[in-house]
Amino acid sequence: MKFEDLKLSAPVLRALKEKGYTTATPIQSKAIPLALEKNDILGIAQTGTGKTAAFAIPIIEHLSNNNDTIGKKKIKALVLTPTRELAIQIEENFTEFSKHTSLKNTVIFGGVNQHSQVKILNQGVDILIATPGRLVDLMNQGFISLKNIEYFILDEADRMLDMGFVHEVKKLVQIIPKQRQSLFFSATMPKNIVELSNTILKNPKKVEVSPVSSTANTIQQFMYMTNKSTKKDLLNHILKDALLDQVLLFSKTKHGADRIVKNLKKENITAAAIHGDKAQNQRQRALTNFKNGSIRVLVATDIAARGIDIDQLKYVINYDIPNISETYVHRIGRSGRAGKSGIAISMCEAEENAFLKDIEKLIKKKIPVITENPFPQTDKPMTAAEKKEFEKEKQRRKQEFFAKRRESQGNTRNSGGRNKKR
Repeated sequence: MKFEDLKLSAPVLRALKEKGYTTATPIQSKAIPLALEKNDILGIAQTGTGKTAAFAIPIIEHLSNNNDTIGKKKIKALVLTPTRELAIQIEENFTEFSKHTSLKNTVIFGGVNQHSQVKILNQGVDILIATPGRLVDLMNQGFISLKNIEYFILDEADRMLDMGFVHEVKKLVQIIPKQRQSLFFSATMPKNIVELSNTILKNPKKVEVSPVSSTANTIQQFMYMTNKSTKKDLLNHILKDALLDQVLLFSKTKHGADRIVKNLKKENITAAAIHGDKAQNQRQRALTNFKNGSIRVLVATDIAARGIDIDQLKYVINYDIPNISETYVHRIGRSGRAGKSGIAISMCEAEENAFLKDIEKLIKKKIPVITENPFPQTDKPMTAAEKKEFEKEKQRRKQEFFAKRRESQGNTRNSGGRNKKR
């Protein structure tokens, strides 16, 4: 479907044309008409399907048609999203799509001084994109009022709950006006997400594309079977191919990401890491340099990468095979976005063989193995007893992680939420 067929206003169509958007993606074709008719939307879509435009365009259409030009602007649309990077990407999209209207938007997130954010808010905005922690913080300080909200968008709901923001989300839903249009997007729909959506949406229209168990047909997937001790050398071998000019590489840990960057720099390969221990300005600088080609490889952890949106990104490398199969789908979905082609290369050591089997079971396909490999897998896979012990340890660590997170959330609530890391 062409955007011209969606009965959009001339200013929005002009902005889309200037951005090079002519044909709507499936989620946009399904969601935009329903949202324009003021329906609540329950959207199920994995990353890279174009869902930001699916909710941004209808909101801009509604607000630009009923925009007050007299007096200070009031916040009428709230977009809630889990990470700083994703919030910045969404704000960029709203700015681009509304550039020929009189609408104003801004983004707020933690990890930086609030002064500049408060200054813009005091000038008045129509659309606010926010992460939960900073939003609640500025509300408690009296800098933000949500009493005029007409449109509420909750993006990446599953990741929002994974990061422990359920308390903030429920609090905000109680505060914003009951008479509103709500749009709810999630890549997955486990029971707790369904329950949350039921508290937010009224008679929603459900739109669904590319369930999380599938990978985009535009992405070619390849697998190297190697060893833990030879992964570094294998990565250097893969990157000898000059065609891999812009690579998003995934590491399972922050420490691992920093170590990979250090090793790549020794090989004169420009690289930078992006993860939770990096300051916001460091993360933004790394992302900017990656987009403009100043660095060739951006090494990211899963949470940090969730907000990365690069239209032309072609190459993703999994340095580590994730132990959660859905994470693999999310990772490689950073390439091959909006119908573009992409290539995903993964490096599997012996201890990760079981994870690979789980991934192939989920996506219902075998991932082709590269046979021309100077560092083939020679380590023996785990025995049944070793695997049983490994699974026990993995489960213990998982329980320990969630226990610490519950304790942290309890401490945060007891202190009024002011010390929460955002």
